[in-house]
Amino acid sequence: MTSQPNRYELAQVNIARLLAPIDSPRLADFTAALDPVNAVADAADGFVWRLRTEDGNATAVRVFDDDWLIVNMSVWRDRQALLDYVYAAPHRDVLKRRREWFAQETEAMAALWWVPAGVRPTVADAEHRLTTLRTHGPTPEAFTLRDTFPAPVVAAPAAD
Repeated sequence: MTSQPNRYELAQVNIARLLAPIDSPRLADFTAALDPVNAVADAADGFVWRLRTEDGNATAVRVFDDDWLIVNMSVWRDRQALLDYVYAAPHRDVLKRRREWFAQETEAMAALWWVPAGVRPTVADAEHRLTTLRTHGPTPEAFTLRDTFPAPVVAAPAAD
């Protein structure tokens, strides 16, 4: 008897340091884009889940105990599904303007990792993966879109 290997999905986190309060005029275009961009993500082929609060986004979620950092975390079927979303409009259009709203950082602000299907990562998981990537560079535990690792392969139990 052979078993199906476990199926994995791709978790991603990205954080950004605000240049002004989230409700400031400087960030008005960014906050206005949140709902439309999130709606496109929710409908995207390969989208599985995203972190959100009761109001539908995650701008109020704290990460690294820092009020100036905002977090985006989601789970996707695979790398290609995530790429297709990230580099398509309207997300691409917001991405192009990120320097207007967010500080340019020198350390990793995004990380990816594989989770078993159905697992939803926590903010603590995201902090751990970002710290791991910053400390060790890309590894199977935490990697980037540029330097990816395949999903784990679980060997089928030996036949009796």
